[in-house]
Amino acid sequence: MTRPETRWSTGSLVNTSLKRTPLYDAHVKAGARMVPFGGWEMPVQYAGIVEEHRAVRAAVGCFDVSHMGEFEVEGRDARAALQRLTTNDVAALEVGQVQYSLLCYPDGGIVDDLTVYRLASDRYMLTVNASNIDKDWRWVTEHGGGAQWRNVSDATGLVAVQGPKAEALVGRLADADVTRIAYYHVTEARVAGTRALISRTGYTGEDGFEIYAPAADTPRLWSALLEAGRGDGAVPIGLGARDTLRLEMRYALYGNDIDATTNPLEAGLGWIVKPAKGDFIGRDAIEKVRGTGPARKLIGLEMADRSIARHGYRVMKDDRETGVVTSGSYGPSVDRSIALAYVASAHAPIGTELGVEIRGQIRPARVVKTPFHPSRVKK
Repeated sequence: MTRPETRWSTGSLVNTSLKRTPLYDAHVKAGARMVPFGGWEMPVQYAGIVEEHRAVRAAVGCFDVSHMGEFEVEGRDARAALQRLTTNDVAALEVGQVQYSLLCYPDGGIVDDLTVYRLASDRYMLTVNASNIDKDWRWVTEHGGGAQWRNVSDATGLVAVQGPKAEALVGRLADADVTRIAYYHVTEARVAGTRALISRTGYTGEDGFEIYAPAADTPRLWSALLEAGRGDGAVPIGLGARDTLRLEMRYALYGNDIDATTNPLEAGLGWIVKPAKGDFIGRDAIEKVRGTGPARKLIGLEMADRSIARHGYRVMKDDRETGVVTSGSYGPSVDRSIALAYVASAHAPIGTELGVEIRGQIRPARVVKTPFHPSRVKK
């Protein structure tokens, strides 16, 4: 769904169009602050970012992630197409299993990071980033020949339920035993009467699920989850807390921490690159970097004070620039200012003292082990 939006630009009116998820009205009714995000009008916060962040860590939060894209691919050539397109080994997937992976350009740059679901013997689903839907669709259809592709993004709603009480909440509403869904696995079931895919995945480091449902049924699913979880402290969570939660876990955000200029090995994503499976797009370029070692690495930074290292800030070593911050914020669960940054590999070891240029001043920082907060997913 889209709406026209009028903005001032260089002295004239410019018409733009922001998409809305099926839950837009629910967000407005709940008093969310709505902001543009990747071409969508999304809730950045309801009660407040820190409060929402802590609700997920302590209890359970519900996220509208219906802006994400979903592509289905099937047929006897589906697996071969995905093996060619993605860096991970699709042949290792059993039916009902999920895999984190990458789409790469021939030069090794990242088209997108995504999850691959094996739904049946010859049927798969890809979940891609919202801002990349159109680009990714062109890429997979141009390079995934022989398979049957369907872009089901507009027809699909997606709600993430995350936190230590997520399993109990979803379990009360599902007609399947969700305790039997292993980490990075998916099952078909009904949740609050809605036909859905329940996936034990997430972007927070907490246990929980991502529930795919028909777009038309998503408002009813959303309301049922919040109502059934009221006693558990379930609350809606905006993009602001989603960002701080994923940052504490060192989960990459496309457009910030990874993009077309990023080699997976620089970003610490070599674990989802499987050259032994055979040829795939970007393999030769990635393996060349593996042979020489990456010139820069994505590292975790802890600020020595309360200064916030923002995206794009310069990282310094001995008064010389060594890299750039990609993501940074206050981490509510760790109670300190944290960041991700690319720095020269020589300055990447844990314990290295660095600085971040903030408003003309060099603020002290140190390379630290990541994730900043321990994961509590149920594996």
